[in-house]
Amino acid sequence: MTADAYWNLEEDQDRIVHLIFDAPGASTNVLSRSAIADLSARLDDLAAKRPAGLILRSAKKSGFVAGANIKEFTAVRTPAEGLELVRAGQIAFQRIEDLPFPTVAAIHGFALGGGLEIALACRYRVGAADSKLSLGMPEVQLGIHPGFGGTVRSVRLIGVRAAMELMLQGKPVDGARAAALGLLDRLVPGAELLAAAKRLIAERPAPRSAPVADKLLNLAPLRPLVAGRLRAQVARRVRPDQYPAPFAIVDLWRRHGASPRSGYLGEAQSLGELMCSPSSRNLVRVFLLQDRMKSLGGKAAREFKRVHVIGAGVMGGDIATWAAFRGLDVTLQDRTDALVDGALARARKFFEKRLKDPDAVAAALRRLRGDVAGDGVADADVLIEAIYEDLDAKRALYAAIEPRLKADAVFATNTSSIVLEDLGARLADPSRLVGIHFFNPVAQMPLVEVVQGARTRPDAMQNALAFTRRLDKLPLPCRSAPGFVVNRILLPYVNEAIFAYEQGVPGTTIDEVARRFGMPMGPIELADVIGLDVTLNVGRVLATAFGGRVPEVLVRLVEEKKLGRKSGQGFYTWRDGKPLKLASAPPEIPEDLEDRLMLPMLNEAVATLREGVVADADLLDAGAIFGTGFAPFRGGPIQTARERGIAAVRQRLEQLAAQYGERFRPDPGWNTLGL
Repeated sequence: MTADAYWNLEEDQDRIVHLIFDAPGASTNVLSRSAIADLSARLDDLAAKRPAGLILRSAKKSGFVAGANIKEFTAVRTPAEGLELVRAGQIAFQRIEDLPFPTVAAIHGFALGGGLEIALACRYRVGAADSKLSLGMPEVQLGIHPGFGGTVRSVRLIGVRAAMELMLQGKPVDGARAAALGLLDRLVPGAELLAAAKRLIAERPAPRSAPVADKLLNLAPLRPLVAGRLRAQVARRVRPDQYPAPFAIVDLWRRHGASPRSGYLGEAQSLGELMCSPSSRNLVRVFLLQDRMKSLGGKAAREFKRVHVIGAGVMGGDIATWAAFRGLDVTLQDRTDALVDGALARARKFFEKRLKDPDAVAAALRRLRGDVAGDGVADADVLIEAIYEDLDAKRALYAAIEPRLKADAVFATNTSSIVLEDLGARLADPSRLVGIHFFNPVAQMPLVEVVQGARTRPDAMQNALAFTRRLDKLPLPCRSAPGFVVNRILLPYVNEAIFAYEQGVPGTTIDEVARRFGMPMGPIELADVIGLDVTLNVGRVLATAFGGRVPEVLVRLVEEKKLGRKSGQGFYTWRDGKPLKLASAPPEIPEDLEDRLMLPMLNEAVATLREGVVADADLLDAGAIFGTGFAPFRGGPIQTARERGIAAVRQRLEQLAAQYGERFRPDPGWNTLGL
């Protein structure tokens, strides 16, 4: 095998050829242009061998094939270039399907996207049964759909219902589910993977195909009816102008019915168009930003084994639970056993829901222990303070724990609003203090702000970033400043929603406009979910730092103890964790409401960049998407401003400032950041 080769051919004593994927210089196999070109060359070599069979497998320990090389998508400038890229893969995979002898994909770890598609081109598939086995077609999350024949072969193999679920949801399935769906012919222990593949070649069972009911659904007279229902289901989740890919998947099947004669070309043409759509370009950008954030963890100077969390409220308890879930030994401290016991009870429910297996639940519970006395402080590799937002209380706590901490322990606060310079002012060594700010709910929110104070040492910051990755979170490094990044840009959006509410715009209307823009939840409902007391507290911090005012109705609701979801009453009435939204005739939506809601966020994002709170526009956009749910298909606040036009956004802000006041005045950063 040459140094620049991707595939290797090896023939064993049974005249079975092994086609082995081993991308040079990489820990993971991806299907780049070069890999597909080399695959075609190896298939030329294979044609002369006339083997008894072919086993297609990976040399990488990490898994089979992770999919296509996403970075190459960014170089596609026109649909015609996308079509050319896709057709090369389709032709190579068709050559595998057309081989005149049995072919088996021997899959360990992951087979995702193009990785599953190349496996579908084989006659049989066998999987290594362990917790790492994962098969799926997640392309819809990138604003595209399968392009190497997957929209056709998946329907032919497992039927339209299962194939559509796999493609439209984009979620991978484990080995047991893959076998039940018919994606796998055999599911065996990893040590038996090659032996099982060779048995399939020897036995040559009839290839699997879709269930009879799905073959009937695939008939031309029924396809429009089924496609209409599928499209309606998709439309309940997303809009076609924002996320066109799932609608394209349904339309491809409606038109071609998984016919190889027309389906492959239709798939390639559709994918070429989607690759050049704003939605896909932004979603691919978000994917690459996520990879960048993962890489920020780097390597820690130490290993993390023990975590001590102080504060067993919702945030502290959930942080401790997540750390234990991720395999760390955790001690949880608060003032009383009752407070800690409540957090441990919530943790048990979480483990039972996520882990299923009683032994795994018991092991996780053993890793999480109550510690009212705080004995775990001295042994902790990471200490996270997560008590209530009070400067004096935090300083008093630090004075008690700092002398007991190991010299190389990560010393972190989960504060959401107090700058590190104030928190660390009385520490003997303020250079070790970092912010590790989680978002609620901890288990669901991927982003963690890792905050560097003016005196924080670089090694302390790097260890905090690495610890965040150890927890499988996305770290956003930022400078200590009021509101950091996420709350800083989120609060103007929430405040403007509440100002509109004060002016008589119904909360349901405000939330609907935000959702139409692409936000996962409207700002009025979001304030209730965050907690109106928390919203008010952060709002006051930012108002003190940057001017402005907090909405009067927010102050009044907090004074009345109407705190949102947690109290059962806020802007909405809450029942069983859901807001009651009474049906009524839709009111007239103010024409400027979307701009009133969203442009303050864009304006504050520019201010945050101008002040150097975050390193660059890409990281800010990533923080907004993974921390606030900012519409991913738009690519983030700065990307949204670029696409709308910087001059146009600045002009619109001036118009809104003239009508509603100085809070809309364009930040000077619009002129100086060169966006």
